[in-house]
Amino acid sequence: MDLFQQGTTIPTKYKNLTMEEMENRVKKLKEKFGDKLFIPAHHYQKDEVVQFADATGDSLQLAQLCEKNDQAAFIVFCGVHFMAETADMLTKEEQTVLLPDLRAGCSLADTANIEQTERCWETLQQTFGDTVIPLTYVNSTAAIKQFVGKNGGATVTSSNAKKIITWAFTQKERILFLPDQHLGRNISYDLGIPLNKMAVWNQSTNAFEFDGNIEDAKVILWKGQCSVHENFTVENIEQVRKDYPGINVLVHPECPYETVAKSDYAGSTSYIIRMIEEAPSESKWAIGTEMNLVQRLIQAHPDKEIISLNPHLCPCMTMNRIDLAHLLWSIESIETEEYKHVIKVDKKTTEYAKLALNRMLEHV
Repeated sequence: MDLFQQGTTIPTKYKNLTMEEMENRVKKLKEKFGDKLFIPAHHYQKDEVVQFADATGDSLQLAQLCEKNDQAAFIVFCGVHFMAETADMLTKEEQTVLLPDLRAGCSLADTANIEQTERCWETLQQTFGDTVIPLTYVNSTAAIKQFVGKNGGATVTSSNAKKIITWAFTQKERILFLPDQHLGRNISYDLGIPLNKMAVWNQSTNAFEFDGNIEDAKVILWKGQCSVHENFTVENIEQVRKDYPGINVLVHPECPYETVAKSDYAGSTSYIIRMIEEAPSESKWAIGTEMNLVQRLIQAHPDKEIISLNPHLCPCMTMNRIDLAHLLWSIESIETEEYKHVIKVDKKTTEYAKLALNRMLEHV
């Protein structure tokens, strides 16, 4: 499915350059390529990368910006693998998408592969018959999006999950929600589905985790989670409320149910950014999301007291594999026509995956 060029280890010469030398080189290359080069960067990227971004946003926003960009011959996607896949699927055949570092994966997307998903689906059909519709968070591989599209389902984002889950229940009696159990549980609960109607599918044991009659389950949650967001806990909330009286707790819905239930506000990355932008001066906020974004919000809003909900949490390690050196390497590979780390999704996968994406867009 993916066309990966050999040579994933960055050449030594880039490690010997100073930050200033790399910054100057990137600036010159951006000037040279002009509109032929487009650099989208996810909100969780490092500042050293974001400074050169032509656009910042969440994964779907950036992929849609790539789709609308007819001028760019080359898209250097500063995010993780599944994001670059989505960008490739939405752009034209003659446009080339590159990922600066192939090691930039996603712990959440990696919890679901197509073989596991097909085994799960077979069991669901045997257990429930034709009463289940699959949904997948956009934080999933192209193969999973293809599976969902082929089986009548749609993708969701953390911003529109309520609308898409609501739509899904007009199609079938049950949903399979991939791959983030926490997002699926939190949004389904918000829609009035009790926890005792939600089963977990354990892809490692090929079995349900559910107390009671499995036929009572309305939501089947894939046992996947984000390695960053799962580490924001109820104990973190209790501690910041003790240390900072009157603080507002704002978390992402990829956090565990118990954490979201104890927080004051929960929403997508764009929701978190908007909440902070609109918050009154001198208000206090503990934010439960990726550290690079939290640090950027702290810098952008010095009139507000902002901290991470879990101060001991590291930034997203896979997202942070992309640094200025890898960005420079990627752009220079365009100049030399070596094209390091092209991300290419085959036509069949793209066809069905775009069905899932388009079904989502039709209902938001």
